[in-house]
Amino acid sequence: MIDLLTALGLMFFIEGALYALFPDQMKRMAAQVALMPPAQLRTVGLFFAIFGFIFMAALRNH
Repeated sequence: MIDLLTALGLMFFIEGALYALFPDQMKRMAAQVALMPPAQLRTVGLFFAIFGFIFMAALRNH
């Protein structure tokens, strides 16, 4: 459980840092994401979810 909370904290830190350091670019990216078709957004989200799972599993088994 501590690993999950650590990962969530890191996610919040990285996302917050990106918005703090690059606010204009993040607004542009959000506008582009809003224009993406739902199927494409779902595909990209699924890819990153699977990639993240495999990445964490590889780190835990190393």
